[in-house]
Amino acid sequence: MSDERILVVDDDTSLLTLLKMRLKSMGFVVTACGTGEDALHSAQEDPYDFAILDLRLPDVDGLDLMEELHQHQTNLPVLILTAHGCIPNAVQAMKKGAYGYLTKPFDDKELQESIDKALTTKRMGEEIHRLQLLVNELYGLDNVVARSPQMHTVLQQVARVAKTDTTICISGETGTGKEVIARIVHCNSPRASKPFMAVNCAAIPETLFESELFGHLKGSFTGAHQNKRGLIHSADKGTLFLDEIGEMPLALQGKLLRTIQNREILPVGGQVPIKIDVRILAATNKDLEQAVREGRFREDLYYRIHVVPLHLPALRDRREDIPVLAQFFLKRHGEHHHKVVKGFSPEAMQSLVTYAWPGNVRELENLIERAVVMSPQETITAEFLALSPQATKQPGSLQPLTEAKEAFERDYLKDLLGATQGNISRASQIAGRYRADFYKLLKKYGLHPSDKTTDVSTRVPPPK
Repeated sequence: MSDERILVVDDDTSLLTLLKMRLKSMGFVVTACGTGEDALHSAQEDPYDFAILDLRLPDVDGLDLMEELHQHQTNLPVLILTAHGCIPNAVQAMKKGAYGYLTKPFDDKELQESIDKALTTKRMGEEIHRLQLLVNELYGLDNVVARSPQMHTVLQQVARVAKTDTTICISGETGTGKEVIARIVHCNSPRASKPFMAVNCAAIPETLFESELFGHLKGSFTGAHQNKRGLIHSADKGTLFLDEIGEMPLALQGKLLRTIQNREILPVGGQVPIKIDVRILAATNKDLEQAVREGRFREDLYYRIHVVPLHLPALRDRREDIPVLAQFFLKRHGEHHHKVVKGFSPEAMQSLVTYAWPGNVRELENLIERAVVMSPQETITAEFLALSPQATKQPGSLQPLTEAKEAFERDYLKDLLGATQGNISRASQIAGRYRADFYKLLKKYGLHPSDKTTDVSTRVPPPK
């Protein structure tokens, strides 16, 4: 509150002095003016958070002064001071945009309550505006880091469909940024101010899936001690993002289909459907057409979510984006870790551009963060990227895919343990894996958190 400024205008010198003292004691910065002319001059010089105006001023009508102040600050809350006989005029002032009025004499409690209510509304509006700017900075179409023709095509498609309410299915390899695109669609849609609920279908146990997605009623099964709103219901009026939808249990795909078709949900144990208004965005790294042919995914649901398909190309297929993405992540993680890191050496950038990126954009960001943390200098050199040489070999000398993936994962885990000093929580977070899954990966390659300095190539590989 200490930096909030209040403009007070009254021709009664004693009341003006009293108001100034009261407001200063409340923690405000106060400017007191005895005439409308002085008030306008002050408002032209400095912005204010709140204004208190006497309805009767010697040189100008209080309503006219309020209108002129609003020409300088459209959203300036104005409190009108008036005598009992002028209440109709005060009501007229409110119709013209005043926040409220107080009749003289008034006490400190009335004054503070009026100011607090007005400033609370103003603060909330400013915070919402700040968050909107932040969201636009993160997810606005103009701020997406992309130079390649492939991504420009994707973004053009996003721009066309974002403002509609159509269902979209986003496909692409793991790490290509499917959830980012889903958030961009949401943040550029009419639903932007409403909830965005992201559901990882691969991370929910099958036994809990129906309850988590659709909710349940108290007593509907053992352990259901109270009603629970499902994730779909929580996204009402907003957007539901179903990531890895190909992992959804077949038994529940029909229930999801009915939800999309009828715009209603039926909680576990419920008898009466609940109407909902939700936009569905889905994503998959699997071949859903193949899953349909194999009977693992319902054909009718496939066509229902494939109204508008968007495909995200792998990072290796849009190498023009690698330098700008690398610089973007360098700036982000340099600021996050409070380190001054300005760029990459030519050799380092060359290795980034020629690397195969099996983990796509997510792998690139993780690698840049690790380099920022580990590098002792302002320029990232190739040694701090520690990219697998297997990824830059010519096609004739490439390993089989399975061996190449295992070699990459083994080296990646070793480097990650080194970068985090064996901190499993931090390492699993950077890798985008649950702790339990991360431990399974370590076990698969015979690694241990304490092996952060071990040369993996000297370890005995785990039995196949």
